[in-house]
Amino acid sequence: MAQGLSHITFIVRDLDRMETILVGVLDARKVYDSGSDTFSLSRERFFLIGEEPDAVWVAVMEGEPLPSRSYNHVAFAIPDSRYEEYSARVRSFGLDLREGRNRVAGEGRSINFHDHDNHLFELHTGTLHDRLQRYAKGK
Repeated sequence: MAQGLSHITFIVRDLDRMETILVGVLDARKVYDSGSDTFSLSRERFFLIGEEPDAVWVAVMEGEPLPSRSYNHVAFAIPDSRYEEYSARVRSFGLDLREGRNRVAGEGRSINFHDHDNHLFELHTGTLHDRLQRYAKGK
């Protein structure tokens, strides 16, 4: 049985640009930069998002971006009380911001944005527990 999430990897054209987004929007902390010493397929950087011991390890590697956008995405939890702050952060980077899809009350709010390499990110205020409780009530 898997023990949980190990890491998330994004392939990006510009490591510096992605670092700016991760640090500026998600408060990521850079913990590794390969520089020209590549141990993997290309230059890479590692970041932690969130607090230890539950921080999420995000790797970014240099390469060709996704050819198109899709709804495949990664969602990070944010407190509802900071929704407007995070929305302003995304706007300040000129990213393609989309407010969350129409939702039923009780399942949380979302800020969705694409980075420059067609990755979709979601900042979500709800939890799985919240959503399942709401869905159990029916439409």
